[in-house]
Amino acid sequence: MRWNEIGKFLIIAFAIIGGFCVYISPLASSIKQGLDLQGGTHVVLQAVDTPEQKVDDDAVNRSVKIIERRVNELGLTEPVIQRQGKDRIIVELPGVKDPEKAIGMLGRTAMLQFKDMTGKVVMTGNDLKDARAAVQNGAAVVSLEFSSEGGKKFAELTSRNIGKQIAIELDGQTLTAPVVQEAITGGRAQISGQRNVDEAEHLAILLRSGSLPVKIEVMENRTVGPTLGQDSKDKSVKAFAIGISGVFLFMLVFYRLAGVVADIALLLYVMLLLVVMRYLGATLTLPGIAGIILSIGMAVDANVLIFERFKEEMIKGKTIRSAMDSGFSRAIITILDSNTTTLMAAGVLFYLGTGPIKGFAVTLALGTLLSMFTAITVTKFMLHFLVYSGFTNKPFWYGCYGVEPVDTSAPVIKKPVKKEEPKTEVKEDIQEEPMDEEAKLAELKAKFAIKTPDDPAKPTKKYDIKPPADPAKPTKKFDIKPPADPARPTAKPADKEVNK
Repeated sequence: MRWNEIGKFLIIAFAIIGGFCVYISPLASSIKQGLDLQGGTHVVLQAVDTPEQKVDDDAVNRSVKIIERRVNELGLTEPVIQRQGKDRIIVELPGVKDPEKAIGMLGRTAMLQFKDMTGKVVMTGNDLKDARAAVQNGAAVVSLEFSSEGGKKFAELTSRNIGKQIAIELDGQTLTAPVVQEAITGGRAQISGQRNVDEAEHLAILLRSGSLPVKIEVMENRTVGPTLGQDSKDKSVKAFAIGISGVFLFMLVFYRLAGVVADIALLLYVMLLLVVMRYLGATLTLPGIAGIILSIGMAVDANVLIFERFKEEMIKGKTIRSAMDSGFSRAIITILDSNTTTLMAAGVLFYLGTGPIKGFAVTLALGTLLSMFTAITVTKFMLHFLVYSGFTNKPFWYGCYGVEPVDTSAPVIKKPVKKEEPKTEVKEDIQEEPMDEEAKLAELKAKFAIKTPDDPAKPTKKYDIKPPADPAKPTKKFDIKPPADPARPTAKPADKEVNK
């Protein structure tokens, strides 16, 4: 057993588990939460044509910027202001305490005008530099500060109307009509008549943010109470805990030690996902939580593919080390293909969806990318340390049933192959009848006659096999006869018959 490999495995495992226990709660609470989790107001505004101003793309974009400034002046945490379609603006105000006040501020045009006695508009809100609520002599007022050009206009207006009234109107309603006592040249003025400081602050926000270029109407107003939001949050946390516990139990039952490695990698995956969402500024909603739980299942799916290939290699008779390497190399292509299709679907949802659908697409895409990292990298390294430590070589502890471990410590000795001995036929002694000599001779000839099969590479023609000729002797055949008896005369050859 290699204790250094076991030490590496235990260090990584305890670091991940400890980090999860310590940082999971602060990370979850630091992420922006949507209206469905913390409560708030959802408002849909629509720009409307007027005789003075028609709705166009530029007017809607400027309205979005002005509404964003007004919402930010309210001091709300993590508001959402976005354009929808051609002429609509969606505003989400999480945690707002007075929805009616916020809605009234959003849809108000806030067109500030200064008029003389004849009703002529001399100055507008564009000449303002700043507006602040203040208390003077126990009364709430709005202190105005003009720009350099606006200060000149206001000085000219007051100097020409000493002893006369000038009207300060907001959206056609007269806020105040003071009598000018003397020319005001300091570039500052005050609007009085507010009932309390809150009303003065409300007016100051409208004046600071500027007037809307077009008329805005409230098309939809939906409020989610904080109690309902907290209830949704509690149910989401419970669903998340049940889902991840079921996944952990499944991996432990079916894959044992390999399942332990996968579960530890999943804890790291959840932490990384929350960290990325926090630093990307993503908003966590109920669909977003659903996307996180779905991506956890997909992360386990990658581990299941790897472990099943691992088991297949062990069933083939490979060692655990060789089976692990082959399992990862065989499963990597399948994992990349499946996750690529998921990322394509998430991209379509993000491009075509709005609001919560985009939140679901973002969490699904982030979860898919991080799951590939944890399944391919973290799981592989931890399983490598565990297998190479020699902690156990039984395939049972890696989810493989009925497979005997391969002993790699002893040399492999092949079993000798036993040669089969030729079978001898045992014939029973049978008393044969007496045969005549000719029959016995024929039987012996048939028994000892040896026939060899014809070689297909050789011709089938039979040749007389003779000993090689002596090179010293002529190859011509001669009739060899015994020497003639010298006592006997040799016979003359008969004369050839000619012209028979």
